[in-house]
Amino acid sequence: MTIERQNPPGLHTPPGYHHVTVTSARRTVYLAGQCPLTEDGTVVAGGVLAQTDQVVANTAAALAFAGASPFDVVRTVIYVVTTDRSTLSSVWDRLAASEIGPAFASASTLLGVAQLGFPDQLVELEVTAALE
Repeated sequence: MTIERQNPPGLHTPPGYHHVTVTSARRTVYLAGQCPLTEDGTVVAGGVLAQTDQVVANTAAALAFAGASPFDVVRTVIYVVTTDRSTLSSVWDRLAASEIGPAFASASTLLGVAQLGFPDQLVELEVTAALE
């Protein structure tokens, strides 16, 4: 299987991700939005970066369960409850430096949103991975 990450001519150079990800995968893994919940369903306290760390842990566990790694990820969508660009950047930096950091080299979208599904939830991550 191959995963090609590319930036087409004529588009800006993105900071860490690629505009286009193409794969020859025979199996695709779609993770539900990974939330900052502990195993007992509690939203992690401590702000957006603490919640980001829980999302990383949950995503790593879900990928491993599916037989995938961050290197197999072909698409991510990151939702953050904020209108502040520096908060968005902080979440991006935390994710990119985490154990699942390689996942963010593929096609990726980072959004500031009004609210998410759980009370006090500040971050959610959607992931698609491609496997042979």
